[in-house]
Amino acid sequence: MDFLAGCIGGAAGVLVGHPFDTVKVRLQVQSVDRPLYRGTFHCFQSIIRQESVFGLYKGIGSPMMGLTFINAIVFGVQGNTMRMLGRDTPTNQFLAGAAAGAIQCVICCPMELAKTRMQMQGTGMKKSSTKKLYKNSLDCLTRIYQREGLRGVNRGMVTTLIRETPGFGVYFWAYDVLTRSLGCEPEDPYMIPKLLFAGGMAGIASWLSTYPVDVIKSRLQADGVGGVNRYSSIADCVRQSVQREGYMVFTRGLTSTLLRAFPVNAATFATVTLVLMYARGGDECPKDCEPAPLTQAPPTQVQQAPPTQIQPSSL
Repeated sequence: MDFLAGCIGGAAGVLVGHPFDTVKVRLQVQSVDRPLYRGTFHCFQSIIRQESVFGLYKGIGSPMMGLTFINAIVFGVQGNTMRMLGRDTPTNQFLAGAAAGAIQCVICCPMELAKTRMQMQGTGMKKSSTKKLYKNSLDCLTRIYQREGLRGVNRGMVTTLIRETPGFGVYFWAYDVLTRSLGCEPEDPYMIPKLLFAGGMAGIASWLSTYPVDVIKSRLQADGVGGVNRYSSIADCVRQSVQREGYMVFTRGLTSTLLRAFPVNAATFATVTLVLMYARGGDECPKDCEPAPLTQAPPTQVQQAPPTQIQPSSL
């Protein structure tokens, strides 16, 4: 049931946050010589005006398809790692989260590659004049594999690993620290708002800790769209980006990312909590808003862990 709740919560997060992610990617990879967008809100307006509101949801099929696999990996690895570590502490939450983040990159990297390519499709063009290169996310990955093989499908894997490993660690650590500080009881009328706040702030902390790497990852995964490859490696991408745009390049799209981070994680945690509460008939409510593994460990193995806990499903 925890796994099902996590999947539903993750889906809610994707629906809420995908438009912000589309804006983030467009801002991160746009040309500095011929920029199409002046900022976050101008990008929103331009996409809606030129491509309709559905333009904001380009590439959503890819994260939706990968959602189940990513949640399965994150929940399983997080739970097993916490049992191996033996104590439920913020430090162990960081280590377990980092392990989960690293392993789920196997699914996350190809998923985000397809999402990025779909989001860039038809950039700056009227909806009626857009010639689609990819029909959907699966078609996108298939075409990339046919042209570039497995290496092409895993483009950006190293930067994804560098981003996800500490990113998930900070995410779980921040959530654990915040929920311990806030505290909540099953009968607390403010339990859900506290959970939403903790989840949203944990998401923001996670993104701030690894955002520069995300900019480079997006640029590498978008490289080659239009048939021209600009970057030969991660170091080359960093060097060219800094030379042309200065160090502020690493904040490209940060506003839309932070605007996205809070509601996405708030929606995810709220949905997970409500699904668990209704599934259990209201008899068991989350205590102290603490995250926990998919499969609960015996009391003698994990100390200080509340009996009914939930786990955030994704960033």
